Amino acid sequence: MAAKKAKKKTFSAVKAVKANARERVGQPKAERVIVDTPRAERRKAKHKETLAEILIRED
Repeated sequence: MAAKKAKKKTFSAVKAVKANARERVGQPKAERVIVDTPRAERRKAKHKETLAEILIRED
């Protein structure tokens, strides 16, 4: 079988601008994953804890 003919690349202004920026400034830093806390943990309690609940939790 004959090898496929390479497809001619068309000019892309976006790719050219990005390549130029990388050349001048450098590669962008890798993104950092921010751990998102569940909504229930971010919310404050609606009611104060009772003395019984505090004592049970401490044991």
